[in-house]
Formats: sequence, structure tokens, C-alpha cells
Amino acid sequence: MNELSRQLELILRGVVEVIQRAELESKLTRSLKENRPLRVKAGFDPTAPDLHLGHTVLIHKLKHFQELGHQVIFLIGDFTGMIGDPTGQSETRVALSKEKVLENAKTYERQIFKILDPAKTLVEFNSRWMSTMTAEALIHLSAQYSVARMLERDDFHTRYHEQKPISIHEFMYPLVQGYDSVALKSDIEVGGTDQKFNLLVGRDLQRGYGQEAQVVITMPLLEGTDGVRKMSKSFGNYIALEDTPNDMFGKLMSISDTLMLRYYELLTTEDLAGVNAAHPMEAKQALAQLIVTRYHGNEAAKQARAGFQQKFSEREFPSEPDVLLTLRVGDMIGIDFREDSDIRLPDLLEKTKLVPSKSEARRLIIQGGIEVDDKKESDPNKLITFKVNQRRRLKIGRRKFAIVEFRPET
Repeated sequence: MNELSRQLELILRGVVEVIQRAELESKLTRSLKENRPLRVKAGFDPTAPDLHLGHTVLIHKLKHFQELGHQVIFLIGDFTGMIGDPTGQSETRVALSKEKVLENAKTYERQIFKILDPAKTLVEFNSRWMSTMTAEALIHLSAQYSVARMLERDDFHTRYHEQKPISIHEFMYPLVQGYDSVALKSDIEVGGTDQKFNLLVGRDLQRGYGQEAQVVITMPLLEGTDGVRKMSKSFGNYIALEDTPNDMFGKLMSISDTLMLRYYELLTTEDLAGVNAAHPMEAKQALAQLIVTRYHGNEAAKQARAGFQQKFSEREFPSEPDVLLTLRVGDMIGIDFREDSDIRLPDLLEKTKLVPSKSEARRLIIQGGIEVDDKKESDPNKLITFKVNQRRRLKIGRRKFAIVEFRPET
């Protein structure tokens, strides 16, 4: 695999859309030839003090570019934050005070460096160029876009036809976000799918100011722990970067197996084929430990995993099972005593008397209703091996439990 292909493979991981793919390949080819890193930008408005894993989808994509040797620009929209992003809003946002925006911005810098390399990250604030922009320059900027183009946005279009108010300052938001790309001379901008209109404004404005248009890369909105709606503090389905290790681990263990694969794709660089081949419980615990390690360190992650496993074990298998069964030599396969002895799983289940018959035991096994030592067994011909005095735990259906021990002496 050549270097261009290697870079494209990592850059395109989890991406929804690239505008335009040919331009991306051209920029990367030129970058490699001239040994000039591309300037890659992503902007974040500090409208709340804490970031969550949904925000980190973009930060991880910046990390990919950083690992490939490109210049990453983490833009804090302290100026746009005071306007309020109208994206997805059914009414005008309440603007935040400058003091509140700056207070939130301080926490962002602390949190992003859990992922990005601070020595290789350029942190910018768009107030640097917007707060000094003259009225003449602002009018020139406003002249770059028509009201008709602004009303093409779904949220503006809907509010206009529903006769809901749209403030003039809201039209400024996409213009200022687009102008950020001009000020930073960005080669690539990364954003969520909900930001596509704003990102494209950046392309248009760069052309209008005589620059080469940036490539736009859109990333999906990460679903929250409910697996349905995008991760959001307002929905209560978020995992904050500053959650405690135990809370973070527990929330990650609560997601579905399908969502787990999406988290692996968007929040890690782990090999997805290996994840798919692993047992879902093991894969999910590995994901939770990986993410907790990133934000709280290795020791905290190990303790969180151990704590979860203990709670899970106590919750899933009661201290007083329904049956305590002792197996003897005569119960096992074969005539001669061996240190390791086997018994067929249907026979074992029948001996617990927690199933009415061997045929019912086979049916439960095939349907996936049997666990041996927390591992699901679906083979009706499975041989369960016991060592001398070994205990094994059986879960039969959802509410029946047995502990079985092999004692060869009579």
C-alpha cells in the first residue's frame, strides 16, 4: 500500500461524505510531493462546559490527520458562540454572554488534549479576527451570500414557511463560520452532517476571497446510550469526558452490541474485523476500558472494569442458586476414572432437574438459553469438562441457576 492509499484509508474511516473526493486526493498528493502538511480545521462553539463522546467523533478525525503529519487546527468559536448556531433550531437561540463562552472555552482546552497532541495542535479563537473586523469588512462579507441562498437551509426554510421569526444575526452565523476558513486558509474542514451547509459556505467564501476551496468532510452524529437519538446532554443519553471512571465504564457497557461497533469505528482505530470476531461481552468491556484509559488513565480503567465485572457477576448469578448438584464418576462419560471427565450438556441439565426432560434441554441449548460459566452454549452435543472438585455455574433461561461440582469419591 502506497502512502496516498494509507492516508486515504485512515481519513475515510467512518466518514459520511467528502466534497470532493478528487480534490482530497489532489491535495494529499501535492502535500506528499511538496512535504507540506495540510491545514485541517474543525470548529467547536463553547456553549456548554463539558464535552461528551459525541463531540469527540470530530476530534478523533483530527487525531487521524495529526497522526498522518498534517497541521490540526482546533477552532474555539468564542465569537460564533455568542451568536448561537441556528442549525436544527425551531426558534432563535438565546445568545450566551461573552463571560460564559470564555469560561466554557477554558474547559475545552483541558479536555481535547486527552486525544490530541498539544505540541502539534494549533488552538485558535475566532474572536481574534472577528472582533477586529470593521463595519466595511462585515458588509463586504455579508454581500457574499444572498437571502435566497440562506433560506435554502432546512431550518431557516421551515421557520420561514411556518412564519416563525428569524433574526438577521442568525444569517451571520454560517457567514462567520465560513469566514473562519478564509482567515485560517484551511485546506480541509471536518464537521458533523448537520453542519454541511455551513461547511459549504466556507468553500464558497474561500473562492470569493481568492483562495482554493477547502475539502469538506462530514462525520456522522454519534447516537447516545439509547441507540436512537444523537448524543446530547438535553436527552440524558450522553457520556461526558469528565464522567467518573465507573460511570463512564458503566454507561459504555449499557449500549447495544450494534452501537458498540459504531463506537469502535468512530472513536478508535481498532481493527474492526478483530472486534467482530470477539465475543460481544469481551469486545464491549475492551472498548469501555480503552475509552476510560484515554480519559482517566490505565489504573482507573482497570479498577472500573474489575468493579463492573464484580457487580455484573453478582447481578447475573445469585449467591444462592436454585440447585447445588454433585456429580460422581458414574455420571460422567466413560468407565475409567480420569482426572478430567466429561458430561454432555443435555445430560447435565437434566440432572439439575431444572428442565423437565433431555429433549427440552436440547431445545433450550439450540435457542441460546443456556450459559456455562457466563458463556452461552448453543451446541446440543457439547461436552462439559470437569476437573476434580471443580465447580461450574449454569444459567438456565433467565431465572434458573445451578452450581455443579464433580467429586469422584463415593
